[in-house]
Amino acid sequence: MVGCVIAKNDRVMGEGWHRRFGENHAEVEALRACTRNPRGATAYVSLEPCCHAGKTLPCTDILIQAGISRVVIAVRDPQRHTVRSGIEVLRRAGLQVDVGIESTNAAEVLASYLTRVCLQRPFVIAKWAQSLDGKLSTRSGNSRWISNETSRRLAHKLRARVDAILVGSQTVIVDDPSLTARNVPRQRRAKRIVLDTNLRLPLHCRLVETARKIPTLIFTATESATSPKANRLRALGVQVEACRTRGDHVSLKAVLSRLAQLEVTNLLVEGGPTILTALFEADLVDEAHVFTAPLLIGGRHTPSVIGGRGASAVSDARRPLSMKTRRCGNDTLHIMRFTDPPQTLPASARARPKRP
Repeated sequence: MVGCVIAKNDRVMGEGWHRRFGENHAEVEALRACTRNPRGATAYVSLEPCCHAGKTLPCTDILIQAGISRVVIAVRDPQRHTVRSGIEVLRRAGLQVDVGIESTNAAEVLASYLTRVCLQRPFVIAKWAQSLDGKLSTRSGNSRWISNETSRRLAHKLRARVDAILVGSQTVIVDDPSLTARNVPRQRRAKRIVLDTNLRLPLHCRLVETARKIPTLIFTATESATSPKANRLRALGVQVEACRTRGDHVSLKAVLSRLAQLEVTNLLVEGGPTILTALFEADLVDEAHVFTAPLLIGGRHTPSVIGGRGASAVSDARRPLSMKTRRCGNDTLHIMRFTDPPQTLPASARARPKRP
């Protein structure tokens, strides 16, 4: 999600981006792509260059050694590995540094990283398919398939780029999903996360049967985490963690905090109305991908997306800050953003997530 462009005399010499964790940062890729000597050139980068050594060398040192004379940074990195910042290192080396240009657009691209660093939780993406009248299934619980094949392929592409996929135990019991990205290019293999307060998860389901191949984590109540069933699940390769509860359910905030510690930056939620309602009521949904099919299912007691008390007036209804719409055959996909990207690090922050 971090990009860099090297330019000189109004001409682009090289560009690059950080392809995946552990590989070269954007600055290195851009310098390697340069068609001419970059000495005296300007580096435009969406996120402040790092000045610490980790899996890669400090990008500040690499820019200085390459002879770059000016660095234009869109967004300051709120994460601090040392007492110094990349901006300070570059300026002390004599480079001109400009900060904040195109910061709004860059922050939108970096929203998931900024959310994990500043709010110490993953960027939460809610995804569901519904009929035109907002139903998730028929009265018998049948939901295959509300969306069409084009929509389902896009949903798999979304799975292929997130760090983890979260569902509730009821979804596993009813649908027995695999929660994997199939028949699409995969950028990463997502962890499967299940919220299961009373440990109702069947021992013979796809998630458990494939847990040794794909990381699978269950959050459950403390008493359930020490039960014989929890030990049997662990023996089958499932990671079972105790989590504090809020009422009859595990605490969503505690779950998200723990997932941030596990370096989950993008979390896709494919749960049913109970989880979706709880997330929306707690203002924990950053983005929603809603596939709407031209179907009318009806039914007074047929599951809808969001329950709870609901808005008392139309003016109180939840509205996205921005929305994109695209056609998927006869279906319609709405991508809605509900939060602005954070750009400041609270003083109490302790988590040290890795740079994207």
